[in-house]
This record gives sequence, C-alpha cells and structure tokens, in this order.
Amino acid sequence: MLRFVYQLLLVLAWPWVQLRLRVRARREPEYGVRTAERFGRVPAEIPAGCVWFHTVSAGETIAAAPLIAELATLFPAQPILVTTMTPTGSAQVRARLGQRVHHCYAPYDFPWAVRRFYRRLQPRLLVLMETELWPNLITEAAARDVPALLVNARLSERSARGYGRVGSLTRLMLGRLRHIACQYPDHAQRFIALGAAPERVLTYGSVKFDLVLPDDHAQRVRQLAVRWGLAERPVWVAGSTHGGEEALVLAAHRRLLERRPGARLILVPRHPARAPEVAALCREQGFSVARQSAPGPDDASAQVIVGDTMGELLYLYGLGDVAFVGGSFVNVGGHNPIEPAVCGKPVLMGPVIHNFADVVAALRDPGCLEIVADAQQLGRALERWFGDAERRQALGLLARQVVAANGGATARLRALLIEAIEATARGDFAQATKRN
Repeated sequence: MLRFVYQLLLVLAWPWVQLRLRVRARREPEYGVRTAERFGRVPAEIPAGCVWFHTVSAGETIAAAPLIAELATLFPAQPILVTTMTPTGSAQVRARLGQRVHHCYAPYDFPWAVRRFYRRLQPRLLVLMETELWPNLITEAAARDVPALLVNARLSERSARGYGRVGSLTRLMLGRLRHIACQYPDHAQRFIALGAAPERVLTYGSVKFDLVLPDDHAQRVRQLAVRWGLAERPVWVAGSTHGGEEALVLAAHRRLLERRPGARLILVPRHPARAPEVAALCREQGFSVARQSAPGPDDASAQVIVGDTMGELLYLYGLGDVAFVGGSFVNVGGHNPIEPAVCGKPVLMGPVIHNFADVVAALRDPGCLEIVADAQQLGRALERWFGDAERRQALGLLARQVVAANGGATARLRALLIEAIEATARGDFAQATKRN
C-alpha cells in the first residue's frame, strides 16, 4: 500500500519538480544545465555495463573519490560511472576523478526515469554511498538482478525514526540490498531494527576518517596567507555555512574584534552561489570584505574574507587557528568536522549535529571539539581559544590524531568492493558476500 502511495505522490510531484528546477536554476545556474540526465537520459559517451557509484553531493564524493580512483586503477577495463544529485558533487567528480570515470546526474526516483536509466546503462553493480535509499532505484536493481550495496552507511536516530514511519517501504528497500557496510555499530543496529537481514549488515568504520590532505596543501596555504596578509594575525574559519548562520558568525566575529582588532574571519558558505549574498550581508553589518575569487588591493586589510570557489575548503581550513563547521546552527544536521580536524584545528559546532553525531563524539570526548549554543557562546569560545595558543595548538594536534586513529575504513571497503566486482564478473556474487 505504501509503495502505491509513494508512486502516486511522485506523479503529483512531477510538475513541482520541474518548477523547482527552473526556480533553483535562476539562483544557481548549474541546476539549469544537463537537466535531461535527471530524468534518466544517459549521455551517449557513457558505455553500458558500468559499475555504478552514487555519491549524492560534494561531501560524499570527496570521501569516496580515493577509493573509486583505486578501483579504476585496479580494473582498467571495467567502466565506472559516478552519479551525483548536486552540481557541487558533479564538480568534485571532475576535479578528483577526471577522465578515470564517467559521470552524469542520477535520475530522480520517478519510475519511468529510473527504468529509462537502467535500460540504457545496464549496470553490473550499484554502490550507494551513506543513506541513499530510493525505492524505485533499488527495486529496479533487484528486478534486473543488479547487486546493490549500501556502503559507508549511516543512519542517525532521527533518520531511523523517519524511515520507521514508512516501515513496509523501508523493509522492502533494505531487503533488496545485498550488503550494508555501516560506519558504526549503532548505525548497524538501526538498519537491522528497520528490517535489514543481520547477516548482510557489518560495521566497517567511516571512510571520511581516511581523508588525506592534497599534496600541495602546505604550499597553497602559504600562498593564500601571503595574499591576505594573515601572518601573526588571529584567524578563524567558518566553513559550510547556511542562510541564517552567517549573521550569528558575524556577531561572534564582532565580539572577537573588540578584543583582538586584527582578527580575520574566513567565511565560506556551503553553496558558492550564495557568496554575493553573504558578502553583501557582511558589508551591511559594517565589515570590510574581500572575495577569494576576486583579488583586490584591500585583500590584506579586509576583516572578512568570503570563500566562493569550489573544492578549496581544506586549504581555507588550513589558514585558520580555529574552525567553526556550519549546518549546525540551523536544521541541517551539521557538516563534516573531520575536514578541519585533519588540518590540525580545534573545532566548534552548533547544537544541531545529528548528521555527524558519532564523529562529533569522537572529537568532543578528548576536548578538541566544542558545542556552542549561540553566537554569544561562539564568541566566548573564540576568545578563550585565542587567549591560550599552547592549548589551542595541542587540541589541534589531538584532533589530527583522532582522525588518524579512526582510519582504515577505506581499506576494508576496498577489499569488499574488489571481491564484489570480481564476483559480479564471475556471476557468483551471492557467494562472495557471504564471506564478508
């Protein structure tokens, strides 16, 4: 019954989806490009018979890229397709994987779009990252006997409650997954409680802890520090912020400037298309502003530097003494605190952290991540950490050590996926997954 209701809702949503794409394209022009792919039309240059990875957006793509690159090297004759849902994810596929893989947008879960996609692509294996559970996408894989795996899987308490409200539909999807490789034991238990077969659910850790800094990280950080005159100045970075958070970040920065007039803020909205809006907000509030994408004579004196280029957040985190991770003051669930931690920075986040609750706990327990409730607490934490350089640096080093101690998931997933690809070629996938 629920599946029928879901399909009916999709039919009713069709005009709204078309309208939403057009409206969003006015604000973010990338959403107006390659729209046919979102409705199942695979570009002609992509061959049939791919191993298909679906990574959703930028964060999932960054985490999965090293693993996918290794598999592309190990299986040079096997075409690999990486799909995303967002332009930021698409940009990361091109930047990190280049010509080693094929890429397009994944189809929306309309049944006709999904069928069209499968008919054209004829994938050999489907690998879904994190929590990409779409009923028609998974059902069509099962109907065509395409093994579907969910890897680096995570399921927060909040998400589990949501899936529980549509229990029969969730059980249908989970029952058709051949393997669920979870990040943490509590995530595994939630999948099992929702109906996943226990023998198909294992804990592998999070590949996000295997994040490695780019080879040019130190050099690029030095270049940016010179450009913006950051030497000997207190610098903090607010990364991946959303609408409603920038005002809180700026209030905290104003408080910091009262005590440390030379302080600089690097403010990086989650979506670069919002950068003009964010820069305008800074100016309205009386801050001098520089833009990363537009070098100018005031770069070295601006109180706020707005990051507005794709794929450079790790470099920007490297410039700071302290980092705030956005999406945590608004109902987004928080973004990835591993990114500043691997740069050796102590981390601040707001109270909304359900997307990364386990990662936050790993960093918070030893004291290298702190939760702040509002702009006032954020400002006080900045003052405290800037007032104690020795402790701040020690916590940054500890943050990096926590990341290293939790690594290894990529190697475990690599072994699983190598066997899955080989087994798919042999036609004995079921036997392969029983051994994992």
